[in-house]
Amino acid sequence: MKWYAGSDHAGYELKAALVGFLRGLGDEVEDLGTTNAADSVDYPEFGARVGRAVVAAPGAMGLAVCGTGIGISIAANKVAGIRAARVTDEFSARMAREHNDANVVCLGGRVTGPGLAEGIVRAFRDATFAGGRHQRRVDKIEGLE
Repeated sequence: MKWYAGSDHAGYELKAALVGFLRGLGDEVEDLGTTNAADSVDYPEFGARVGRAVVAAPGAMGLAVCGTGIGISIAANKVAGIRAARVTDEFSARMAREHNDANVVCLGGRVTGPGLAEGIVRAFRDATFAGGRHQRRVDKIEGLE
């Protein structure tokens, strides 16, 4: 599976750990920055980078991390074709894929520990869109773009 990952400074450490986790599962991950936790950067830039990369590579997934996961999810969702889900548990991650066909998972580096984050990313990664009645709803979301 192909992934694009991005974070601001507050999400850098969790993003770096999850990039390693995904690579350990055999996935290809392109890290779009930031490159450290010391230099303050703005999360909208990195949410947009992830969103644009995912849209340009059909079938790819995105991982976006900021302090809470909220801001970067809002930014990623401004990119047409992105359905970014800020999730805090494995069930929500799975439902984001199965019911909403989410293509970017967003986490908070200041509020989600690495063990839980790995479980969330694995649940998101391993789930597939259920289609059926959910397709109608995803189509309506796309119509809002």
